[in-house]
Amino acid sequence: MSKNLFDEFPKVSTKEWKQKINLDLKGKDYNETLIWNSADGIDVKPFYDEQDLETSLPSTSVYPSTWKITQSIFVNDSGKSNHIAKQYLENGAESLCFVVGEKDFEIESLLKDIDLEKHTVIFKVAASNDSDKIINKILDFFQRRDLSIPLIELDVISNFAETGNWQHSKEQDWEVENNYFQKNATISVDLSLYQNAGANMVQQLAYTLSHLNEYLFSFKNEGHLNNSKELKVFIRASVGSNYFFEIAKLKALRVLIQSLSDFYNIPLQPVIYSSPTKRNKTIYDYNSNMIRTTMECMAAILGGSDYVENLAYDALYHKKNEFGERIARNQLLILKLESHFEDISNATEGTYYIESLTQQLATKALELFKNLEKGGGFLELLHNGKIQTKIEDSEAKEQQEFNTNQIGLVGANFHPNLQDKMKDELELYPFVKYKKRKTLIKPIIRRRLAEKLEHERLEKEK
Repeated sequence: MSKNLFDEFPKVSTKEWKQKINLDLKGKDYNETLIWNSADGIDVKPFYDEQDLETSLPSTSVYPSTWKITQSIFVNDSGKSNHIAKQYLENGAESLCFVVGEKDFEIESLLKDIDLEKHTVIFKVAASNDSDKIINKILDFFQRRDLSIPLIELDVISNFAETGNWQHSKEQDWEVENNYFQKNATISVDLSLYQNAGANMVQQLAYTLSHLNEYLFSFKNEGHLNNSKELKVFIRASVGSNYFFEIAKLKALRVLIQSLSDFYNIPLQPVIYSSPTKRNKTIYDYNSNMIRTTMECMAAILGGSDYVENLAYDALYHKKNEFGERIARNQLLILKLESHFEDISNATEGTYYIESLTQQLATKALELFKNLEKGGGFLELLHNGKIQTKIEDSEAKEQQEFNTNQIGLVGANFHPNLQDKMKDELELYPFVKYKKRKTLIKPIIRRRLAEKLEHERLEKEK
């Protein structure tokens, strides 16, 4: 009979722990010395126990049993994209995300000789004049072959928020979204936009929930919600370097989606597609990006992502290349095959610190979400610029902390190699591109912390 080894040790109460800590502090203030406040307004304590797990939030047991190594392919030429896809699958990728835009493509040629029962394929459909046509083509192909309908990512609100304009008009864009939803009962929300633009974690979660609620509320009013039919919620997430907080963020996301599921009395199935953020990546000392992305992929996996796509260390300044992609894929293969990151589902369950962070992030995000809804909802707040202002305020605060070295990026503002030259290495423009155009709303802009510093260094290069 197995024996619980912890039974041999006396239980220590929270009060006794604090007394011991205060004794060791030798007169220093406990709160000022050991408790720090995050950008999300969370007081992080030096230790946690079961008393920190009291919550009124809904629980969720919906965690993936495993996660899939995923790679994206921008479809320009169907035959060439098919060749690249098969190479990816042969070298360790388990699922594929095809990014399809305005350019027409031959779906038979694109998916030729790919085992669609073994490998998951996702289609990211960019807002375009042919979105409806592209979606119908994909659905028809899979239905004719009696295959499961793939995940199709279509998010007209995200396109509106990022570009400042509807693709056609609000009415036409919503009609395309409505038509797809009726055919496949899937809603997509791009959380990565808010993360890469500099929103803090509470904002990311609240804006994602409010974004999702715009779709649910609209579809309910149109009479398209079926309370007995499971609805998939596809979330594209970006993961940053605050390791434990990022794990908790993704776990909180599932809790918050469950709260909407309970409110609408509809079974919602979250599908989380995660990749490392670009916000903390650098063009100087670029090999440091591999360490950052490894930690971020680990957080994505432990947070409960269904699909994880890595970011190549040179993605900011190099065009796609076989070496960079292989290294990025191998990072995930090492995590899966050598570090056994797929052996346990929801591995962080029961860890007091992460569970407490999850509850606090979810609680704060739910409170902000309710305020957003009282203020008119996500689209209304986008129109009057309040969402953009809040993100800009959060981004500016984080940028100031980077500028004053309170936030460090090795190779950029910490321990830079001043002999490192990058001007002749740039195949891609690594900075925000400003294009003057008339927009209905102020766009939400993705920004990197090191951009200004890197721009100054490039100008000084001989």
